[in-house]
Amino acid sequence: MLKNFIKYTKNYRKEWIIGFICCVFEAVFEISIPSIMSKIIDVGIANRDVKYILKIGLLILLLSVLSFAFGRGCSNNFSVFGNGFAAEIREAEYKKIQSFAFSNMDHFTTPSLITRLTTDITIIQNAIVPGIRSIFRAPIMLLTGVVMATMMSKDLAIVFFVAVPILGILLFVIVKSLAPVYHRMQRIYDILNQVTQENLRAIRVVKAFAREDYESAKFESVNSDLRDISVKAYGRSMLNAPIMQFVMYGTIVALVWFGGNLVISNRLMVGQLTGFLSYVLQILNSLMLISGVFINLTKAMESFVRIGEILDENVEMKDDGTSTQKVEKGSVCMENVSFKYHADAKEYVLSNISFQIQPGETIGILGGTGSSKTSVVQLIPRLYDASKGTVSIDGVPVQSYPLSYLRDQVGMVLQQNMLFRGTISDNLRWGNENASDEEMEKAADAACASEFIEQKENTYNSYVDEGGNNFSGGQKQRLCIARALLKRPKILILDDSTSALDMDTERELYRNLERDYSDITKIIIAQRITSVMHADRIIIMDDGKIDEIGTPKELLSHNKIFQEIYASQKKGEA
Repeated sequence: MLKNFIKYTKNYRKEWIIGFICCVFEAVFEISIPSIMSKIIDVGIANRDVKYILKIGLLILLLSVLSFAFGRGCSNNFSVFGNGFAAEIREAEYKKIQSFAFSNMDHFTTPSLITRLTTDITIIQNAIVPGIRSIFRAPIMLLTGVVMATMMSKDLAIVFFVAVPILGILLFVIVKSLAPVYHRMQRIYDILNQVTQENLRAIRVVKAFAREDYESAKFESVNSDLRDISVKAYGRSMLNAPIMQFVMYGTIVALVWFGGNLVISNRLMVGQLTGFLSYVLQILNSLMLISGVFINLTKAMESFVRIGEILDENVEMKDDGTSTQKVEKGSVCMENVSFKYHADAKEYVLSNISFQIQPGETIGILGGTGSSKTSVVQLIPRLYDASKGTVSIDGVPVQSYPLSYLRDQVGMVLQQNMLFRGTISDNLRWGNENASDEEMEKAADAACASEFIEQKENTYNSYVDEGGNNFSGGQKQRLCIARALLKRPKILILDDSTSALDMDTERELYRNLERDYSDITKIIIAQRITSVMHADRIIIMDDGKIDEIGTPKELLSHNKIFQEIYASQKKGEA
């Protein structure tokens, strides 16, 4: 699985290579110090040779400086490598999410995607940046230390070869027990983000219903779960240090005991014992570093898996469009279209949908809640693909158009009116970033938005809060409609996008659309029957099927669904 991430290191190969070379030299210089140090005791001190002691001391100092310099080079280069690697994965993951179809987004919750973009990548970054140096340095120190220690005393090396398997077994047990705990921890992070995001988005509703205590209790419950699982995870991972130290000091005691006996029996010199102990400390310290790396990588592996799920997600909507034909007229045709959101779903959301919309025609779509009105129009710009049948624009299947071009030709105002942090101008130019001020003002006029924009001190440069929270529902709807009009699309879809407008403003908006954008094909989904009474034709939806298509007058004369909606709303007005 990790091999799939190697491609994200290609821009940092130079840092990786330089870091590795520096790491090797650092280890070589450092590992040679104990052997040279033993000569100070066995030769310099034993012979009272001050010059020899100074000469060897200066050599050790030089080796220490060189080891430090190469260690610094190793750390710097591996830091660039590790942080760059994390940045590459983060960018690749974000781009992959941007390429997702709506059906792909249905596989993941938004809080989970945020966690995978932030927390999971931070975990990988924290494991790699400090750990990559240990990954290379510790094995070099371990292997060369074992060789040097064995060369100094084969008898004492036996003690070391007993200690290493014990450390390995204990490390294996700790790592194995941590994997499922870290898996559970990351899932709780998703839930915590979900609870937090939901609360912050609905903070006005929470306060309006005085449910702060309920939301606080819900957060506290998840937070307590995260605390408990974190205590469990870090408690187990922290066992690594005391266990390693216990084995390390036990090994040192054994070496001093056996080594002292060898010194007394003149089978080992004092300097050799000192050098051997130094090597043992380096070896055991390397093992501690390796164990720490393994524990961090165990935690990071869960994050690698979670990020891999995003990167390996099969984008269900392929952008294979190659048609050079342009959308000139804006006619829409559906032939025997059926659709379900998940391939394994038992029932279709839409069944046998067929209709033809002429260029410039205004079509209304009415139906009860759950009649799949929105599902129909989402197939036109390929927010979803039809499961069966054909959706065509100007006689060309929508799959034949390049996806970005298709969506440029279809202006869609969704039920959820989303504005972005910035200015009004910034938000409107999402529809066309190169639009002139005159074009922007024309679109705002048509959407009846200019009347409140021009009342603001900074007009089009007025600030928009995140989500457009400093605007009313009706103002947000009109800004979103203006943004769609600024694209100058061939097809305009309004999905219940005037529900917050009063009837006078709504009528004026539709008059403006018919006057200034008469060449655009308009599809209007509405709950209010007055919103579609001006339409050329109305499609009546019922339980995912088309009940009937006709003019408002025709439907009012005999269609039961239309008559029921008309009667209930007229009664409500009375």
